Amino acid sequence: MRTPLQHHLHVGDSLLFALHPEAAVTQFQEALALDSTSYDALWKSARATIDVAKQIESTDDAAKHRRDSLYMRARSLAEAAVRVNPEGAQGHSLIAQALGRLSRTRGGKERVKFAKIIYDEASRAITLDSTNDPAYHVLGAWHAEIKRLSGFTRFFAKTLFGAGFMDQANWADAQRLLERAVALRPNYVFHRLELAEVYVDVGKYSAAREQLTAIHDLPIGDVLDTEYQMRAAKLLDDIKSEKDKS
Repeated sequence: MRTPLQHHLHVGDSLLFALHPEAAVTQFQEALALDSTSYDALWKSARATIDVAKQIESTDDAAKHRRDSLYMRARSLAEAAVRVNPEGAQGHSLIAQALGRLSRTRGGKERVKFAKIIYDEASRAITLDSTNDPAYHVLGAWHAEIKRLSGFTRFFAKTLFGAGFMDQANWADAQRLLERAVALRPNYVFHRLELAEVYVDVGKYSAAREQLTAIHDLPIGDVLDTEYQMRAAKLLDDIKSEKDKS
């Protein structure tokens, strides 16, 4: 028989799987009310909170504030999970995921301020659990996002962190890490979409089309999968006549 804490975690997991993250957050909050130091309740609450935040696409100030506040709430929950269990990969991975999502809502200079934390936390998660596919995704996307920064923003980044840190970013690692994420979780649409976008960046159009074509038949498993599938279909159409760069 489940304890009350286990019951809330189980119901929260079921709701998240059914793509109802706001209801899942409520269950995980109930679990935390019973035990504020529950590692599982902390990281699962962080994960569900990210799923709520990433659906907020309105550009009005109130919506943007709520979205960013939710990402910071997710970060705080994940950091609390790390304090409870420093050797748990999920806590570190979710700090990186929350800040990775938040950084994409910001301009280049603000985005750079999160870069080292994202890199360090995703790397730590992989060290602790070599099967943590979201951490591979975040780290692969980190390499790609840094490479896509403007020259001015990269100069600002080097001033902030030193040349060596930002110069680590490269397309080869962006591909390798996202390929690893896809290998670990091949049915996850977002892994394949971001990998395809990196392939487009480096001129591997045939490889990109392979990923984008596969996305069409994947099951819906994330609150944004329908949107991701539309993005994939548009990108596939955009590159349908492109030839691979030698």
